[in-house]
Amino acid sequence: MKVGRGALSPPFLVMDVIAAANAREATHPGVIRMEVGQPGLGAPRGAVEAAAAAMRSGAALGYTEAFGLPSLRARIARHYAEHYGAAVPAARVAVTVGASGAFPLAFLAAFDPGDRVAMAAPYYPPYANILRALGMEPVLLPCGAGTRFQPTVAMLDALDPLPAGLVVASPCNPAGTMLSPEELRAIAAWCHARGVRLVSDEIYHGLSWGGVAESTAAALSPSAIVVNSFSKYWSMTGWRIGWLVLPEDLLRPVECLAQNMFISAPHVAQVAAEAAMDCREELEARKAGYARARAALLEGLPFRRMAEADGAFYLWCDVGELTGDSVAFCRAMLEGAGVAATPGVDFDPARGGRFVRFSYCGDAEAVLRAPGRLRGWLERGGAG
Repeated sequence: MKVGRGALSPPFLVMDVIAAANAREATHPGVIRMEVGQPGLGAPRGAVEAAAAAMRSGAALGYTEAFGLPSLRARIARHYAEHYGAAVPAARVAVTVGASGAFPLAFLAAFDPGDRVAMAAPYYPPYANILRALGMEPVLLPCGAGTRFQPTVAMLDALDPLPAGLVVASPCNPAGTMLSPEELRAIAAWCHARGVRLVSDEIYHGLSWGGVAESTAAALSPSAIVVNSFSKYWSMTGWRIGWLVLPEDLLRPVECLAQNMFISAPHVAQVAAEAAMDCREELEARKAGYARARAALLEGLPFRRMAEADGAFYLWCDVGELTGDSVAFCRAMLEGAGVAATPGVDFDPARGGRFVRFSYCGDAEAVLRAPGRLRGWLERGGAG
């Protein structure tokens, strides 16, 4: 029996690490969970209360419009005015089933099977895996510490032939580095002038640490697609709620795709998300906790080379002095130190054997214990 090409997508290895950490925790409690980018605290209080009130009201909470509740779309548009000083009409906002549901909609509307879409490496694995499942070809741009793990216009100028699209992420997963407003503006202008569709992943906005200002491609290009999500800053991973800011030419194509593929994002999650946008005081307190964890890890982790973590809640650590096999290293680290982290090959198959990604958005007290555990494990010869 035939198996479709889309069923042959490679695994997202962090999910395998989660399973291994769960198994280890069952027999050896106290594993420090630094493998997944999931905030340790749930949705903010106001979001939970809004969802509970909606469920108690007796309202059907059925399908919404494919692009979401008008009130949520208007609130997201207001966020662009308040946070970026950008005028984004609510009509250009499409509420989606998380950012994970947004990417297939964007890719299907913007590209055709066989199209080449460029992205920096290291990169968030589902970018490439979704593109391949849709019959498109990822074009990887190897980036290192010299460009802060971000693409440059010079790299784009060297591409021949030109790709149909470019995916950028700022802050990026896994390195946490950001494009400056000037760099993002230059990339957006380059793409628009050459007919290359820019897809800007902005899901970690709100979680930056002061070195680089946040800017949105929605304010820099009339042809760019912006992806965002309530999963990270708003701590709503399991609610599966995100959004797109779309250029005019893709509004109806994406709407038709969304109607057929998803109908709509969950109604109650949309209600909660709208309320979450007014929970800034609680969310900023959580952000301050991430900042403390980040500072402690930057000072205490026993690795000499780490990416400049401008934003998000990850540290991308070069462990090449200890290993060239990050999968085996992470397995040994889980068994020997009780610390779960993600091997770099998940994000860069060619060079990721010498990198490990640590997430610091989980249990704050546990995260602060990680440097001591890792130092002790390495002193015992744990890395082999």
